[in-house]
Amino acid sequence: MSEDAQIERQLADGSTPATSDEVIAALDKLGIANSTITHAPMRTVADSVALREGVPGGYSKNLFLRNKKGVMVVVTLLEDRTINLAALGAKLDVGKLSFASPDRLMKYLGVIPGAVTPLSVINDKNVVVTAILDKALLEKDPLHFHPCDNSMTTTISADGLLKYMEAYHNKPLVVDFDTEVV
Repeated sequence: MSEDAQIERQLADGSTPATSDEVIAALDKLGIANSTITHAPMRTVADSVALREGVPGGYSKNLFLRNKKGVMVVVTLLEDRTINLAALGAKLDVGKLSFASPDRLMKYLGVIPGAVTPLSVINDKNVVVTAILDKALLEKDPLHFHPCDNSMTTTISADGLLKYMEAYHNKPLVVDFDTEVV
């Protein structure tokens, strides 16, 4: 049995996380143009690259981080970026950040490792996770993300992503990783 199969699909409030169909329905409800394709599960950027040759747009890597005091952050940045976690922790004034556990990821964002996405903020009903977006990613068109399921990719605009996040979470912190966090 895989580690992911052992993670109980339950949020901190005891409810079940949003499905990919519910994420897509939420986009539709907001009038956000979107399209979704199904594919083999992708857990890494390398998996993604192999499946999307010739498809333009912005592709991301998504990190779910926490500090020792339990402050949690989901960071969505251009897929080819490296990130200095110490510098990000200092910018956010939260101290040292490290990767959060798969159980915490499910409890707060309702996804398994490899399926982290900014669209998963729909599951953070109490808005305890800070959402951070890479400014350069928002300059790409279109954007491609898992809809809380890493065997699917949903394509939306940057404006659509921001509208969705503000409607189902809060306004994300947009960071210029070229100048603010190095």
